[in-house]
Amino acid sequence: MEVLRQLVMQDKHITSFLQEIQSGQSATQLITGLTGSARPVMVDALFEYVKKPIYIVSPNLLQAQKMVDELAGLLGEEHVHYYPADEFIAADLSVASPELRAERIATLDCLARGEKAVYVIPVAGLRKMMQPKEHWLQYFLQIAVGEDIQIDEWLQTLVEMGYVRNSMVTTPGEFALRGGILDIYPPYLEAPIRIELFDTEVDSIRTFSADDQRSIDKLQKVRILPASEVILTKAERIALAGRLETALATSLKKVKKQETKELLYQHIQYDIELLQQGNLPDYVNKYGSLLYEKTSYLGDYFVHDGIVLFDELGRIQEVMDAWEREEEEWFLSLIEEGKMVHDVKPAFSLKEILAMMSQQKLYFSLFSRTFAGVSFNKTTNFSCKPMQQFHGQMSLLQSEVERWLLGKFTVLIVARDKDRVKRVQQMLEEYDIHTTIGNPTEAGIYIVDGSLSSGFELPLQRLVIVTEDELFKQQAKKKARPQKMTNAERIKSYTEIKPGDYVVHVHHGIGKYIGLETLEVNGTHKDYLHIRYRADDKLYVPVEQIDLIQKYVASEDREPKLHKLGGAEWKKAKAKVSSAVQDIADDLIKLYAKREAEKGHAFAIDNDDQRSFEDSFPYEETEDQLRSIIEVKRDMERERPMDRLVCGDVGYGKTEVAIRAAFKAIQDGKQVAFLVPTTILAQQHYETIRERFQDFAINVGLLSRFRTKKEQTATLKGLKEGQVDIVVGTHRILSKDLIFQDLGLLIVDEEQRFGVTHKEKIKQLKTNVDVLTLTATPI
Repeated sequence: MEVLRQLVMQDKHITSFLQEIQSGQSATQLITGLTGSARPVMVDALFEYVKKPIYIVSPNLLQAQKMVDELAGLLGEEHVHYYPADEFIAADLSVASPELRAERIATLDCLARGEKAVYVIPVAGLRKMMQPKEHWLQYFLQIAVGEDIQIDEWLQTLVEMGYVRNSMVTTPGEFALRGGILDIYPPYLEAPIRIELFDTEVDSIRTFSADDQRSIDKLQKVRILPASEVILTKAERIALAGRLETALATSLKKVKKQETKELLYQHIQYDIELLQQGNLPDYVNKYGSLLYEKTSYLGDYFVHDGIVLFDELGRIQEVMDAWEREEEEWFLSLIEEGKMVHDVKPAFSLKEILAMMSQQKLYFSLFSRTFAGVSFNKTTNFSCKPMQQFHGQMSLLQSEVERWLLGKFTVLIVARDKDRVKRVQQMLEEYDIHTTIGNPTEAGIYIVDGSLSSGFELPLQRLVIVTEDELFKQQAKKKARPQKMTNAERIKSYTEIKPGDYVVHVHHGIGKYIGLETLEVNGTHKDYLHIRYRADDKLYVPVEQIDLIQKYVASEDREPKLHKLGGAEWKKAKAKVSSAVQDIADDLIKLYAKREAEKGHAFAIDNDDQRSFEDSFPYEETEDQLRSIIEVKRDMERERPMDRLVCGDVGYGKTEVAIRAAFKAIQDGKQVAFLVPTTILAQQHYETIRERFQDFAINVGLLSRFRTKKEQTATLKGLKEGQVDIVVGTHRILSKDLIFQDLGLLIVDEEQRFGVTHKEKIKQLKTNVDVLTLTATPI
């Protein structure tokens, strides 16, 4: 918003502040007082003034996303890059979003090339151990029509860049070579790339549809980035295997239990062998400091004269402390389970990050205070007031307008779009509030179109910013960040299984697919799937019976044991599973029979408060999200207790579905329990829920091991007495000392990640309350 930037930068105090930063006089400066949208507005002015990269470090993904949205509206999306770092240290317990990974890869490349922009990075991104910047810059492929291509070198480089070779490209991160056609699907692009060759010369480049393989657009040149954030050449993988062997030998001496020693050797040796063969183990990131001979961090990708801005240092320190405690406990558990070697450093601490940073550092904080381990050369305080929420109370607005005009303030009202500008002016005229459409020339009230989440007042600068939403309680819906849906792999025909794949035949068990063979039977030629079993037994399955075969899927990349044709092993395994399934079915029948017999609470239909709460959601809901919300609320309004599963990938809005259900329950005087598997997840959900409910009289509690005994006691008392409306927590919620006054809704996030004992307790809670289960991995 050029008009807002000009208003801010014409003030001599702000100009002096910007000049001081540009000169680099203060290596570290604390900036206090700025609230809400005043911070991105100041970043916008700073970026325009210094004309160099700015790196904003946010405490979490939620705050980072808000900053990205604000800055994109002020600067334009092309000048704002987002690095949505995965906040879960325990990578093998989390479900990573491929869309967020693709965005990180694209941003990492912009960082490495020193592109002048504003970068927004959750602090989790700075903790990660990664390859040096010089290493990353070596790995990209660039080609133009008419140029020659060394295909063997390209194929080797694509593998090192994290791409997986396949017979046909269908999902991001794959490549395929068929004759003179090379298909590549970079994860950060909407569509894969097809390069057609005439001998070694590039004849054409175009994008195509992964669904029907049809061409979309012609390109003259293309630049291919890695498909993974971790790039390890074959030599580097072998070197990592060597470091793991050394670490394994050291750890085996430290472990006392023979059983743990055997497990440790089994787990680590498996990864070592994969690396020695040139392959990457799953979740290789967990090896942290062992990954590279020289380990780097994201700050090494920043330009030396760039500016690093920490948004709310106090919150960043709290989050980092919590992660470090969680991480320490996680690593200890992995070591005890024989899944991790000793002396591995998985991530950097905040103290180490600050010490490694050579750039000028600025710190946003609402209040002036001291921070452990951080000193400032200077503190700059801004007098800034958050804008009132007028919400149609025109007499209050008239009173404020009178004050602003008497004080000769420049008042800028920001309408959502150009069509709304005239409408806002007409509505204000009805109350004798006279405005001018367009850029301010002197003190007065002006209306412009733009995007800003909240207004503010700068008394010293005699500047007031008010958003349309604050005037009339009509919140603009922001478009959800575009995300690509990718389907899970399914076997639709025999062409989708490759020779060497393990398969499961419904009648004969696990075998290895050898290939398609044409056999003559009774004078007729037919195609058969050749499957090899133990002792080199062969089974030929007609292609029309493909429905009897499934791909073998396991939780670990270990080769399965082949069954013997005609043997009893497969029948015993099926009988054992059948018996276990029957036991589960019996338990489920008892549970659901009890739930059917129980008369649950029929929640009231939506009221004005519910609609107002849902209108306050700052993003435009997806069709799937809206459908899920409607179905969940419909279930809640029935007398029978709800038991519904909401499945969706990370970042697709499951939490908002749960929050709306929770609000509905609380509106009816019921309490809500939000059960999550990890402490960090609990903290994240707690912060999200607390922020969503901040404008409503709802008390949110948190129960996890990082809460003090005093805080937990207060929360338990509040739940028993009905003063706490919703509690977020780990398995602590399942403790015997927790008593709800009136529990009405249980929300369970990723139930499959709880242990057997906890699942039994969850089952007991489910009998007479509404249950909403969230998951990214349906099981």
